[in-house]
Amino acid sequence: MNVLVTGSAGYIGSAVAHVLSEAGHTVTGYDLVAGRSASEARRVVGDVRDHALLADALKAHGVEAVVHLAGKIVVSESVADPLAYWDHNVRGGLALLSAMSQADVGLMVFSSSAAVYGELSEVPVPEHHPRQPINPYGRTKLAMEWVLEDLDRAGRLRYVALRYFNAAGALPGVAVERHQPETHLIPNALAAVRAGVPFQVFGDDYDTADGTAVRDYVHVADLAEAHQRALAHLAAGGASAALNVATGLGYSVAEVVASLERALGHPVPTQPTGRRAGDPPRLIGQGTAIRELLGWEPGHPDLDDVTASAAAARDVP
Repeated sequence: MNVLVTGSAGYIGSAVAHVLSEAGHTVTGYDLVAGRSASEARRVVGDVRDHALLADALKAHGVEAVVHLAGKIVVSESVADPLAYWDHNVRGGLALLSAMSQADVGLMVFSSSAAVYGELSEVPVPEHHPRQPINPYGRTKLAMEWVLEDLDRAGRLRYVALRYFNAAGALPGVAVERHQPETHLIPNALAAVRAGVPFQVFGDDYDTADGTAVRDYVHVADLAEAHQRALAHLAAGGASAALNVATGLGYSVAEVVASLERALGHPVPTQPTGRRAGDPPRLIGQGTAIRELLGWEPGHPDLDDVTASAAAARDVP
């Protein structure tokens, strides 16, 4: 199948392009960054808000399905500059969907987020949990889910929205976390080690076993595999769905630091600091639906596999 992957140069996008290519799909990357990885047959350099360029790319390359990952992802930045998030994530998403309609492309795998749930009343959180996001980033993801639901009801498109929890780890030579700015725990801890400074822990007084926040970490290779399975589901005529990509396991910040210490073979100094606004004590996903619908299972559920791959890829002393 000819697949367009938006955001193909990014951390998750490069892993998705790699896995799709390995599965036999012809991948066209679409990103702001020039160049092409071995996982892509071609790359179109452009902004996801550029409707005309998207429409041309879809037609020129005979695209049959889209995996949409391009967008802005930093929660704190979305609070400070919400207009940029609505512009990139929603206006860009609408430009892409309009171009798909024009090119008669009716299948999409969409990069959504656990941020659509907001304050949690149930942990592990299931897909039927109320969607009440508490920040602009989460609201832009929910807005796109609403648009996809409307298009599905109108018979214009079928989709799978994958609600990410904490993507982590690395695919050597393919996908390493290097966001600008970097906000994720594992790469920031590794950066602190490299710089010889303590790693800042945001909150050590949560109502958890060790006082630090608990999260569900999904290896980026497993996350990419979920996209491949979602695409196969749609290609086989499967119905639209919104699914958590989650292991159902929770690890605290302190447990992640201890795992990094095992991977590195030496201590990782930490420095407790204040909580970040809006951070819940626990964020763990219920992964039953994706297992039942797509047959997806995390191949790397062990936290030590995740941290070891990240440490090796970043070559931290």
